[in-house]
Amino acid sequence: MSRSHHSLSLEEISEFASTLAGASEEQPFGPSVDVLKVGGKIFAILSPEGSPEAISLKCEAELAIDLRLQYAAVIPGYHLNKRLWNTVHLDGTVPDDEIIEMVSHSYEQVVAGLPKSVRLNLVASD
Repeated sequence: MSRSHHSLSLEEISEFASTLAGASEEQPFGPSVDVLKVGGKIFAILSPEGSPEAISLKCEAELAIDLRLQYAAVIPGYHLNKRLWNTVHLDGTVPDDEIIEMVSHSYEQVVAGLPKSVRLNLVASD
């Protein structure tokens, strides 16, 4: 496998996500599952158990369907609202920049739904 086919690990995705304003990492479902939250709301669920590893992300409903059609590794959210969540298997078939884009999109979707006072604090604390 050449370096160009390096696919992001959950750790790398988590490192990126933690740079987003107000993002915090928690483990509400037990030590094996990291959850990334902003303003108390989940925007990413990291599942290291699976083979391959997977990450679940919030997604605008139409885009969620487009991504599933485009990538076999993107499936409706596992144990989540399937209309608004995708689970992405990190099997190397989805480009890294696309995954980063999905994480950013999920974060933005969640931030957009937060009360204005909370959103203003995110910017202020950055």
